[in-house]
Amino acid sequence: MAPSAKNGVLLKNYKHIFFDLDHTLWDFDKNAEETLNELYHSYKLCDLGLHSCDIFIETYTVNNHRLWADYHLGKISKAVLRETRFKQTFIDLGLSEEHIPHQFEDDYINICPTKTNLFPHAHETLAYLQDKYALHLISNGFKESTEYKIKNTGLGVYFRNVFISEIIGINKPDKAIFQHAVDVAGADVPSSVMIGDSLEADVRGAINFGMDAIYFNPHFAEKPQDVNQQINHLKELVELF
Repeated sequence: MAPSAKNGVLLKNYKHIFFDLDHTLWDFDKNAEETLNELYHSYKLCDLGLHSCDIFIETYTVNNHRLWADYHLGKISKAVLRETRFKQTFIDLGLSEEHIPHQFEDDYINICPTKTNLFPHAHETLAYLQDKYALHLISNGFKESTEYKIKNTGLGVYFRNVFISEIIGINKPDKAIFQHAVDVAGADVPSSVMIGDSLEADVRGAINFGMDAIYFNPHFAEKPQDVNQQINHLKELVELF
């Protein structure tokens, strides 16, 4: 297939496309918001002094993103992430530790992966790309929730390989997980590209490994200078490829 150009950037004759899952295909924030709205009311958090569901969700989101960034880099474990994100959120909002509902995390884990909100045009874009390229998934998510999300949304039909960091024992941005994925996929670096929302885990992780990367930037954040290519909508991939 002939190369194509977008915004002055020439795309190569790729054969393998590696996708991230959370925040790239599966709309993590939207699914989390739905789940937290349900739990806010079922746990009657208003009665505990948390009078704004929106502020609760905003505070959680900040804590969760910060902890996931630390998890990507191996600074904290899965257990620490899960033990801390809601505990810290409740404390930040003024709830004393003895009043924190300790089942909250387990209920969140059970409910959130059942949500099926994807970013717009996810299925159409993947179906289009599947006819032209070998598609693979590399996720830093946890085994049980990642597998459920893929099955419940029907995304599994598009991918030849699904690489989950918890199973492999290596997180993005470690070069070793990209090497593992390329080896198992029967790919090579020059014909492969990574697409994801995380600058550190997906984009810079792939670039440091030597693989091209496309930054998925649905919130229109400022593009860093070291990022060559970005998209704001998944459907842009149809134009690029």
